[in-house]
Amino acid sequence: MEEAALKYILAPSLLAADFSQLGKQILQTKKHGAQYIHIDVMDGIFVPSISFGMPVIESIRPVTDQFFDVHLMIVDPERYIDEFAKIGADGITFHLESTKDPKHVIDLIHAKGKKAGISIKPGTPVEEVYPYLPLVDLVLVMSVEPGFGGQEFMKDAFSRIKKIRSYMTSHNIDAVLEVDGGIGKKNVKDVIKAGATAIVAGSAVFKKRSIRSNILKFRKAFEEVDLKKK
Repeated sequence: MEEAALKYILAPSLLAADFSQLGKQILQTKKHGAQYIHIDVMDGIFVPSISFGMPVIESIRPVTDQFFDVHLMIVDPERYIDEFAKIGADGITFHLESTKDPKHVIDLIHAKGKKAGISIKPGTPVEEVYPYLPLVDLVLVMSVEPGFGGQEFMKDAFSRIKKIRSYMTSHNIDAVLEVDGGIGKKNVKDVIKAGATAIVAGSAVFKKRSIRSNILKFRKAFEEVDLKKK
């Protein structure tokens, strides 16, 4: 039996999964209530690492109906929007810093009937993303330098999340505010309190204990924050 849906969005990051058990582990995340699957695509240029390519995403698409939250860490993402849409991405997030024309990329994503997301690196002033927030469905705040899993959460991300949440509230913007990097049971409640509505978690979902027990810890944290808000 599947767990009841979470109010906040949990997006397990496949970078931390066991690739030999990928399909099985994805199904476990669904069973225990994770609505999204976060898929990092890295080109070795925009960030140092290289990760999932299109064949991997296409091969796991039939496994689940969870929302495929595809995070492009590549230069000139406009080159590949059509391909990622075709292979099963439900949402496509690109980096503000990766293109000369962010609005054009957003328009391309929406033209394919997909949710458009925009992300910023830790060193990018949050004000630079403000003009695009009314145009997107999701904004992703990186709380680590993009490119590698297992990094420690940067504490100055809290103020960045709060600033973006404040701007979104004051301008009646209803996009998902997602945070990615170094989030686990010790800090997830503080990240939500700062204004996040979606949490990307890799090691905290797939490592150490079982996927079930790890997700249950996130569920408990989400519920505790929600109760305090009431």
